[in-house]
Parts: sequence; C-alpha cells; structure tokens
Amino acid sequence: MNRLQTRREILGAGALGIGNIALGSLLAQPASAALMTEPSHARPKAKSVIFLHMIGAPSQLDLFDYKPTLQKYHGQLLPEELWEGLQLAFIRERPKLMGTKFKFRRHGQSGLELSELLPHLGSVVDEITFIRSMHTEQINHAPAQLFMQTGFARFGRPCVGSWVSYGLGSENQDLPAFVVMNTGLIAGAGNSIWGSGFLPTVHQGVEFRSDGDPVLFLSNPRGVDRARRGRIIDRINQLNAIQLADVGDPEIATRIEQYELAFRMQSSVPELMDISAEPASIHRMYGTEPGQPSFANNCLLARRLVERGVRFVQLYDQGWDAHSHIAKNLPKKCGQVDRPIAALIADLKQRGLLDETLIVFASEFGRTPMLQSSAGVAAGRDHHRHAFTVWMAGGGTRGGNVVGQTDELGFDVVKSPVHVNDLHATILHLLGLDHERLTFRYQGRQFRLTDVGGKVVHDAIS
Repeated sequence: MNRLQTRREILGAGALGIGNIALGSLLAQPASAALMTEPSHARPKAKSVIFLHMIGAPSQLDLFDYKPTLQKYHGQLLPEELWEGLQLAFIRERPKLMGTKFKFRRHGQSGLELSELLPHLGSVVDEITFIRSMHTEQINHAPAQLFMQTGFARFGRPCVGSWVSYGLGSENQDLPAFVVMNTGLIAGAGNSIWGSGFLPTVHQGVEFRSDGDPVLFLSNPRGVDRARRGRIIDRINQLNAIQLADVGDPEIATRIEQYELAFRMQSSVPELMDISAEPASIHRMYGTEPGQPSFANNCLLARRLVERGVRFVQLYDQGWDAHSHIAKNLPKKCGQVDRPIAALIADLKQRGLLDETLIVFASEFGRTPMLQSSAGVAAGRDHHRHAFTVWMAGGGTRGGNVVGQTDELGFDVVKSPVHVNDLHATILHLLGLDHERLTFRYQGRQFRLTDVGGKVVHDAIS
C-alpha cells in the first residue's frame, strides 16, 4: 500500500481501500490539517490566544480599579438606593462599604494604576488594555464560569476555545488546537468549561498535566512498545473507517482523528512539557521550577505551546474566592501569578510573538465594594456581577489603555459597559472571525458563541 495515500483517497476507493487502511497513511495527512471550516472572515491581528481564568474571582477593587471615594466612606452603610432590590449570593442584610487595604501606584508611560500586590505586572502595564466595565448575568460560580467560557449559563454549549478550534483549526498536526492546564482544584463547573458542547468532539480542550503523564494514558502500557502501539491503532482505525463508511457518523471520524493525534503526541508532548532545557534566565524570569507543578510552569508551557502553533491555550488557576480573609489570601494568590504573567508578556514580546498572541485575564465575575463576614482580619467581599475588570494584552490590542468606567464606589458601570458576549466577539474579531458568521447548525437552528448579542469592543483594539 502507498503510505502517502490520504484517508479521503482510501475512503473514496471503496471497500477494498477501506479494508487496507493503515496508520501510516493517516499520519501522512492528519485530519487536523483540514479542521478550518472556512477562511478567516477578516484579516486577523492574532494567531493564537492564551486565556487566563482566575477561578473564584479576584477583587478588582483591590487590584485594578482604585476608588478614593470608597476609601472615604469605608465602614458606612451602602446607600439605600443601591441596596433596594439588590440580589447577592450571600449578603442578606444591608452591608457596610469596604475600601481596599492595599496601596495603588502608577506604572509605565501610561501611568495606569495597579495595586501594590502586582509589582511585576506594573512593569508591562504599557502592553495591557484594562476593561473596567465588564458585567455578567450570573451571581454564582459554576453558572458564571460557564457563562464566561461558553456564553451560556447551563451545560451543553461549546466553550470559546472550542469555537476557535472549529473556526481556525490547528497550525501543528502533532498537537491539539486547544490545550487546557489547571492549577489547583477543577472549577465548580467541571470540565464543561473546556468542552465542545454540540460541536464535534475533536474541538474540545485537551487537558495537559504538569505532574505524571502530561496527557492521561499517553504512555504505552508495560510490555507495549511504540511499534506495537502503532499496529494496535492501525487495526482499530481499520474498523473505525469501515464503520464510518457504513453509517457516516461524524463522531467516528472524530475518533479516528483522536487516535491519530494521540499517537503523534507520544512523540511531540514529552519534549514540549520538559521545561528543564530552558535557560536559567528564563526560569528566573518566570519563577519556574522544573518538576514542581505550578502556575508559573503553566505560563512557561503556554509560551512553548503557542510557539509550536497551538491555537488556544487555557490556563485555569483555582483559589481566588474572597468571602473572608481577603487581606491574607489575596497577597498569597497574587504572589503566585504576578511574576509569571508579567514574564509571559515580556517573553512573548522579546521573541516577537506578542503581536500575534492575545492574552486574556478574566474571572467569572467581580467582588462587591461592600463588606462580607465580620470586619477586621476576617473581612471579605461577596460575588458581584454588575461591574468587574478583565484585561487583554498583545494580539492587536491597545496597550496602556483603559476601556470603561465604574461609579465612585465601584458598584456599577457608568461608561462603556462590556458584556461577556462583547468580550467573546472581540476575541473572535482579533482572530479574524466574525462572531455573527461563525455558526454551527444544531437542533434545527444556527448557534453561535455570542448567542443573539455581542459587539466588538473597538476601543480595546489598536
């Protein structure tokens, strides 16, 4: 058999060709090379995305959006007109206002203010556009996590990474288009926040782990070498291809693609995940320690992934819930992420990759300008859907820039509101995709990431 023959040629040759299908031919023309559904809708500014989701929601009022008036009225009751009809996750009685315990200072040529908890991020602030006017529709973690990642508050919809994979495919036949890495516990919404929903499952995120096998079951079992594994996959795909020709189920084609990709990943992934060969200067820059799983390691791996053509890299970092003891917990969490995030931006820039890599920092919602729990060391903040901050860097965004504004207490948006659908529309736009045209027909109608809303935030784009 001609091992350069493609699967399409094999399937087009009839039953004899199907019966002779071999793994080598599949590897010669992987299905991932044909994932693009159509050319880009517009000229893209970015080729890839690194999405940093801080699970639990860091307080924008203690990190990104300083409010002198809130400081002035610290300890006073929330104005009655704001309390009336307000729905919060846990606060049940009219609360007191709470200013931040942390100092803010200006950074860079732009002079943008950041908390003292983010000194490293301050060094790259001129690369960042802050959206201080984000708002969402959900007040609890799991639905809000789903909404931030899928544009819908219930299970079953594709996440943004899956939509990007569906729209653009992969630039590397040996790695998935969409990779996920977690630090800490999995989010309350589970792996649905990197699921493909009703899209073909080839577009779901592939979880890479920084401890043990990088991908579950990637290594061969004891007594099975690579040649034998190849023969096993060869035979399985013979049967899958026969079944595909018989019933035409696209999930079978997905299964064939996944077997192929998994076999190629046995060679590509171990080298990718081994950061020990990185220069000592890079490890100092990120604060990484080879062999010690951390958010810093995942940031360095994210750079290595986009270097190799992975389209969408999703980093989840757990532990940002802030109902109490915010003065103790927030500095700890910032200490874990500040340095590696700043290093990621600087490293991409020095390699000439920042212009084509969009970095998004977000959470499922924000935090209230009011006190939750008792005052003093136990003080915390409740969930707040009405106003919070996300930021973007690189990938065609405008650095040293602020979009939107909240009121003097940081309670509500008063200028240029940005909805989650708008953020998604903007991400797709920067990748050259029109959010209204990137659709998939399911259950009799066309679906899209932004549902029936969404507008591009042009003020964030250079």
